[in-house]
Amino acid sequence: MKTFKMMSVDIIRDQEIYPISIEDGIVINQENISRSWILELFVDKKYEALFKGFQSSNEIISAKVVISYPENEPAHFEVVTYSVKEIGQHISVLLKGTLKRLRRKYAESLLSELIEDGFTGEELLAKFEHDMKTRPTLKKDQN
Repeated sequence: MKTFKMMSVDIIRDQEIYPISIEDGIVINQENISRSWILELFVDKKYEALFKGFQSSNEIISAKVVISYPENEPAHFEVVTYSVKEIGQHISVLLKGTLKRLRRKYAESLLSELIEDGFTGEELLAKFEHDMKTRPTLKKDQN
């Protein structure tokens, strides 16, 4: 098994992105034949109803997770909510699932999209630097 620090997580439903503010989190590659991963989030209690809803419906959700360093490109997972446990004013959420697709070069894809959108020169550079920090979902990832 390998364990990684979770830097951020977004839930993607119906082509909408819902950022989840995490206090702490880890990502575990179980390195098993099923290629399964565990995501553990330590979040504010305000997310309890959301994750309990996912758990009771057994809905498969998409999660976009930045691992280890904020500037890393996000990894996309398909997960189900395995457990939601209250810990003081927070909850611990366990998500289990698989890596959705192999990671690709986010920077190159972002730059290509910005050029297609007509950005050039200093405007291109400023937009590229901003988007590398905020990591918006690329158009090709919205499907």
